[in-house]
Amino acid sequence: MENDKISNKKFSLVLGDTELSIEINALAEQANGAALVRYGDTMVLATAVMSQREKPGMGFFPLMVDYEEKYYASGKIKGSRYIKRETRPSDEAILNARLIDRTIRPLFPEWLKREVQTVITVLSWDAQNEPDILGLLGTSLALAVSDIPWNGPTIGVRVGLVNGEYVLNPTYEQRLNSEVDVVFSGIERKGKVIINMIEGGFREAQEDAITKAYDFAKPYIKQLLDFQSEIIKATGKEKEKIAAPAKDQELEEFITGFVGDTLEKALYQREKRISAEKLKNVQETLEKALGEKYPGQEEKIRYASDFIDKEIEKILHENVLKRGLRPDGRKLDQVRDISAQIALVPRAHGSGFFTRGETKCLSILTLGAPGDSQLLEGMEIVGKKRFFHHYNFPPYSVGEVKPMRGPGRREIGHGMLVEKTLLSLMPPIEEFPYTIRVVSEILSSNGSTSQASLSAASLALMDAGVPIKTLATGISLGLITDTQGNYRILTDIQGPEDHYGDMDFKVAGTRTGITAIQMDVKIDGIDERILKETLQRGKEARSFILGEMEKVISRPRPELSPYAPRILTLQINPDKIREVIGPGGKMINEIIDQCGVLIDIEDDGKIFITAEKEESGKKAVEWILNITREVKVGEVFQGKVKRILNFGAFVEILPNQEGMVHISKLTDRRVDKVEDVVKLGDLVQVKVIGIDELGRIDLSMKDAKK
Repeated sequence: MENDKISNKKFSLVLGDTELSIEINALAEQANGAALVRYGDTMVLATAVMSQREKPGMGFFPLMVDYEEKYYASGKIKGSRYIKRETRPSDEAILNARLIDRTIRPLFPEWLKREVQTVITVLSWDAQNEPDILGLLGTSLALAVSDIPWNGPTIGVRVGLVNGEYVLNPTYEQRLNSEVDVVFSGIERKGKVIINMIEGGFREAQEDAITKAYDFAKPYIKQLLDFQSEIIKATGKEKEKIAAPAKDQELEEFITGFVGDTLEKALYQREKRISAEKLKNVQETLEKALGEKYPGQEEKIRYASDFIDKEIEKILHENVLKRGLRPDGRKLDQVRDISAQIALVPRAHGSGFFTRGETKCLSILTLGAPGDSQLLEGMEIVGKKRFFHHYNFPPYSVGEVKPMRGPGRREIGHGMLVEKTLLSLMPPIEEFPYTIRVVSEILSSNGSTSQASLSAASLALMDAGVPIKTLATGISLGLITDTQGNYRILTDIQGPEDHYGDMDFKVAGTRTGITAIQMDVKIDGIDERILKETLQRGKEARSFILGEMEKVISRPRPELSPYAPRILTLQINPDKIREVIGPGGKMINEIIDQCGVLIDIEDDGKIFITAEKEESGKKAVEWILNITREVKVGEVFQGKVKRILNFGAFVEILPNQEGMVHISKLTDRRVDKVEDVVKLGDLVQVKVIGIDELGRIDLSMKDAKK
């Protein structure tokens, strides 16, 4: 469809202290829609493309969101010696893509089955302004000005809390000291701004800090939505008219009459397995009947499958809203049965097992040397990472058979959500210099597995003796609404409530406060009233779950596992590092080989010695202390003669430290030849009588006898 309106037009707005500028269709003119967004010197290109035809038999909306980090954006060339091209997306890029996906997905028509792809390319990054929020803004505009059916615009803003003041779009430096780091995405409906996505990390923040952060963000969301509306009005294309599937009244009446109340009976079962089997039987029986009634008409089968899904959704909504009935019979605010266990895996450094209903997670912890930390090299990040949480969701956890491949976006997203939660509770490296890896295996799934993995990982950390501040847990809360504004909040949602409900609100934290929030919706959004009520429900559920976990363990074990390595730390003068390393690494390699340890040296002179046995570590510590010891005048040593010259002998008094005994200081009598008194390899007693400005040590054998 041709665009007969203005194209390549620029728009600008001062947001905070910085100008935000937009260009529409300036570069990617073959895409259905494109927007070039700049804030400071950070620039992002977002594009949106829709396929021309629907994919046959597609039972879901095929949306792809790709967030492309480019090294050129920050003036870098990829550091690998062999690979210079960007390869798979980083975890950070995947998380940014998920953030955008979760915001825009609910705004597409539910009947749209054409493939849609948005690509967000970071062209420039100024190390101050984050490109993820600009990517969301660009994606919203690319979709909104295109001919793709979409019910936007939307926008996200990041809020920080620095020195008691809320800050819009905090810089990287400000975020390091921020008590709150949260993104709120919103849309406007009937003149009112509502929330449709939240992603945030917090330092045990109170519930009112979250609502105050949203109150702060709300006028900026409104301002940016109005700004987008102006751009859409000036440059937007007419939306392509893709008709919703025609309603098959005859088929729907047949299905309704055929299944009767069997759907409701199948859905309302306490056990997931029984419910799944009954629902499958209903579906298979119906398909057989339809095959006999409409032979060869596969589209009838597909229509029936979609209709059954909508009927289940309708049953759930009506029962929850009108009768307060949940599929497993729980009260609306009731958490499923909880159990916890530690030390389940005998040789692991720590392990935790957590069960909530039919959801079960086993987390296993490994402690490693500082050198086991991950070197991060990305467009935005360069540094080291010493704490990891990896989440695995094997097919057997849901009773399925499928290939086992690498982690998908969901696994990475869930793993990082838990990592974000626990990171604020970790001890500083000065107190606990270990690299820590926790792997959470989902053994059985019936909803809220990410929050189960948080609980299990928290238990594993305490079982291992990692001095975390306190236990942490999380809960997923759901929402059931209708078109009249009625709603019910569900605590601890499971399978069907997640799949057919209107919201998934994950809130994690401790008894003190919230550490992470992740919310997405299937409806347009929620208002402040629902936000406040959901946060309060989450607080109550967290308190209950933590009470059950504390019955098993309430503080870290005082001792590490006997199978965990021991790390000894010492501080040396940075000028002595080269002496510890030695020429070509000779000295440090000798210590490693002789003591059976790992050694990590920081530029500031901090040395970490990791050993399987503490005795080996102490031996290496003593060796290094001797190498780096500052010799003082007046000290007496037992040394070995290493070299003999005409004017004296060089004696090694400490590893890699020598001093010279002048021929006149060998003995009280006159000496004609040095060899008359000492020979190579002799052990002699010497006294330090001087150290010059270059650090050269003068020794005396005759003074050592006095």
